[in-house]
Amino acid sequence: MTKEAGMPSGYRKIRLSNGYTVSYIDEGEGAQTIVLIHGLANYSGTWAKNIEGLKQKYRCIAIDLPGNGYSEKPDIVYSMQFYAACVYDLIRLLQLRHVVLCGHSMGGQVALTLLLNAPDAAEQLILCAPAGFERFNLFEKTMYRSVISIADLFSSEESSLRNSIYSSFYQNPSQADAMIADMVQILHAYPARLYRKMVESSIDGMLNEPVYERLGEISVPVLIIFGALDALIPNKLLHPVSTEQLARGAMAKMKAAQLEMVPFAGHFVQWEKADAVNSLIISFLAGENL
Repeated sequence: MTKEAGMPSGYRKIRLSNGYTVSYIDEGEGAQTIVLIHGLANYSGTWAKNIEGLKQKYRCIAIDLPGNGYSEKPDIVYSMQFYAACVYDLIRLLQLRHVVLCGHSMGGQVALTLLLNAPDAAEQLILCAPAGFERFNLFEKTMYRSVISIADLFSSEESSLRNSIYSSFYQNPSQADAMIADMVQILHAYPARLYRKMVESSIDGMLNEPVYERLGEISVPVLIIFGALDALIPNKLLHPVSTEQLARGAMAKMKAAQLEMVPFAGHFVQWEKADAVNSLIISFLAGENL
């Protein structure tokens, strides 16, 4: 575990068993360790507000998945299985105990994939606006690839990246400017071809490695948090149901899950309403009925 010159404060790096080096934030202490997994083409800094509010009670570790953030960016095809294996390896290398997995968006599907592969990986699961609850047939997969804001995700222009992030907020998206500044800096150091390949293969992984039909195998307690005004999940063009309807359908398949809809929040619920989300997480981990 090392700290490299030029990296933001709080970041560390470690080489995984597969040979790739990942960066991560490690702050706080407590009997439980929350392992935080970011979403598509994001980075660990998307959890900054949550770590600030949780680190007094828990050890908080937020990973930059390979190909993202300050982690190594290999020229490979990414997948949910690959990401899940990397997170599990980090848990083992750091010898973490009493782990709570917490994933946002694509990170939620990564967390679900990890628990389906290794049920002992965590004692509890928190899903913030998770991917993986929607089901896509072949036609819908094709349509999804064409309607998702791939142009913004692929763009190296700051304005396009800013618009893509802003669309994930319900109100006052300028609160994400610090996050966007970090992501622009990361993006400018990322070869465009490799960035496009990472985003494309990650999207394909979400579509082609479904978890919905196996949600009943998740045996640990689960807290599902959605912004009540999430504009991204579900995809409104393909699945014209409400976010809450989608979430309740998935929740019903799990053995011990509860759902919290946060008012006046969009897809970046953990950032837009950090205090409310942190309060829900603390109550959930304390075993309180929400």
